[in-house]
Amino acid sequence: MMEYVVTTRELTRKFGSFTAVNNLSISIRSGEIFGFLGPNGSGKSTTIRMLCGILEPTSGEGSVLGYDISREPEKIKQKIGYMSQKFSLYDDLTVQENLEFYAGLYSIPYSQRKKRIEEMLRMAYLTGRENMLAAHLSGGWKQRLALGCAIISRPSILFLDEPTSGISPTSRRMFFKIIQELAAGGTTIMVTTHFMDEAERCRNIAFISNGTLIANDTPDSLKNNVIKGCLVELEVTGAMEKISHIEKLPWVKECSIHGPLLHVLLESEAHIPELERHTGGKSKKITPSLEDVFVSLARQNRRQVS
Repeated sequence: MMEYVVTTRELTRKFGSFTAVNNLSISIRSGEIFGFLGPNGSGKSTTIRMLCGILEPTSGEGSVLGYDISREPEKIKQKIGYMSQKFSLYDDLTVQENLEFYAGLYSIPYSQRKKRIEEMLRMAYLTGRENMLAAHLSGGWKQRLALGCAIISRPSILFLDEPTSGISPTSRRMFFKIIQELAAGGTTIMVTTHFMDEAERCRNIAFISNGTLIANDTPDSLKNNVIKGCLVELEVTGAMEKISHIEKLPWVKECSIHGPLLHVLLESEAHIPELERHTGGKSKKITPSLEDVFVSLARQNRRQVS
């Protein structure tokens, strides 16, 4: 089995004068969950569409399962699963009928279809709901059915583009539990998400901003290596109004809002008493989260761009 099932080298896609993806180089190992993160408009979906053979690159190169994304897009489409937030289920068909439709679309032999559909029903926890119209399913159920339709052909690699947007936290956790089970069974998964709890479950994470890759590592390595200094959680009245004042303090490196609290990055732990004295707030040292990492990376990138 090949070690890397997806590779890109300086992959670029332009739309006129706008560069959506800029010199992207990534590698994804067989059987891993690879998280692809970034704000809206950062180039995530454009990248996935190139890797799926839907969109031709402007320059650079890439391969999926050993097939060249520019020269062999049709071969790639036959081997992969793809699902987005807007995956096309047919509301006027039942759960069973949707699965039967996609089984036919993927040319699964008739002798295997019944067994394969039963597998998808079990995987998506939809057994017993075969005769429900898709229109009557909740958002979480629909997403699980869409996943079943996307993988009914048993693809060795699955591309998921914001698959859990718009569904409840409980449904998101259930969906990602299924994703982890698929990966444990050997399926390679590339998923775009803006939920940090999902990113934590990925083996590797790439963070893209303005079409440019600005970090690519394991979640733990990112948390340990990106943020340099002492991160504290600050509870203070009028938190939002105090950010600009706090950022001007000479020993403060960064300050961002997190719910009702502020996360303040200090040059060292020795500055905690000074921070409390200047703000009148209470603070405690915390371990950086992935959200802290990506706020920091986005700021660093904005400073470099400007």
